[in-house]
Amino acid sequence: MKKYLIKIMGLGLIIFLFLSETSCKKNYTNPTAVPEAQAFGSPQAMTGVAIGLQRLYTAGRGSSLYNRVSINGLLTSELIVLNQGNTGEYQLQLGSGSVDGTNSLMGGLWTTSNKMIFDADNVINNAANLGDKNYASGLIGYATIFKALAIGDLAMFWEKVPAGIGQNVSFTDRAQGFTAAVAAIDNALTAITANPISSGFLTNLPGGIDIPNTLHALKARFSIFLGTNAQALTEANAASLTVKSTFNFTTVNLNPIFETATSTNNVTAVSNVNTLGLPAGLQPDPSDQRLPFYTTTAYASKIKGFAAASTTPWPVYLPGEMTLIKAEAYTRQNDLVNGLIELNKVVTKQPASDPYGVGAGLAPVAGLTQAQILDEIYRQRCIELFISGLKLEDMRRFGRPNSEKKRNFLPYPFLERDNNPNTPPDPAF
Repeated sequence: MKKYLIKIMGLGLIIFLFLSETSCKKNYTNPTAVPEAQAFGSPQAMTGVAIGLQRLYTAGRGSSLYNRVSINGLLTSELIVLNQGNTGEYQLQLGSGSVDGTNSLMGGLWTTSNKMIFDADNVINNAANLGDKNYASGLIGYATIFKALAIGDLAMFWEKVPAGIGQNVSFTDRAQGFTAAVAAIDNALTAITANPISSGFLTNLPGGIDIPNTLHALKARFSIFLGTNAQALTEANAASLTVKSTFNFTTVNLNPIFETATSTNNVTAVSNVNTLGLPAGLQPDPSDQRLPFYTTTAYASKIKGFAAASTTPWPVYLPGEMTLIKAEAYTRQNDLVNGLIELNKVVTKQPASDPYGVGAGLAPVAGLTQAQILDEIYRQRCIELFISGLKLEDMRRFGRPNSEKKRNFLPYPFLERDNNPNTPPDPAF
């Protein structure tokens, strides 16, 4: 089926270029594009649309990956702006009322996320009609990863999220967004369990993403966000800590954080290579081996880690995230013994024992109360998952003060407000 790759990549590019033409009304019908019956009429065409989802999520400065990492990093002081001429980024660094509905990064994340949900739903719904159920389960699982990521991105940054796709849609609480992402993942896992993904489908993918493990990891992530601790623990245990699942890049399709920030030294930079933007009492141990993994003083952006080079793969999830989810789930259920055991797996982990080379290599912690264990889990998440795009959500969940954030939630883009009368009021902060 490799003969379809050129067609698939071409269709993915059409979808990517089409993004800039989509309406903020979330009406994605395009009379100049491939007709829907043709785009979703064959496994090969649906594969092309699905691969287009990964491109939307990862390609360039307009991608969800760049916007999510940058918005989060600037609002939580992981990152600073090097050149104030980068207006969208500089607004986020200033925070508060300086971030309004015109912000380009915010508008990009909003539009791309809604477009991805729309396309993913089309793939998922039409794949169910295929006769080859093993190929169909691959399409469903792969497209669901990007649907869940898109819903999760909306729910992490906005108080309310669209309840659907279309014109004048209503909004629902962001917790319902995480719940919807979990439900989509459950549907995908059910399809894969009933009909294991065919090797023929996997051959047609760009490579890098392990579908079943990623689905379990994302379900664990959103479950801990929802406070469903037992479910988070089950799913974190189901996600492999040794199998890599990554967005891969080439010399043509570059790592977007490297392309925009690391390589230019003119957009954003690590705020402080010693503190990672954390306040006193939560700052990393100077001997923490994750500091030289994620940061460098060799150039102005100081960004290393998973944006060190143009083709450095970006993890969809890290093993350390799963271990820290277990630690948090146990601790919030008042099982401090197991909570501390899981926490210390991250604290003491050597870089060589982690598939990505992320390891603190520190002495274990002991004798902590429940509140102290939770504080330490928060600190370890901030270091282990540095510039992953998850810190703002963590700050809310762990009760960090607003003084440590530039904003608590984002305002709604004008491109939505101007076209949808149901758009909620902007948050005060």
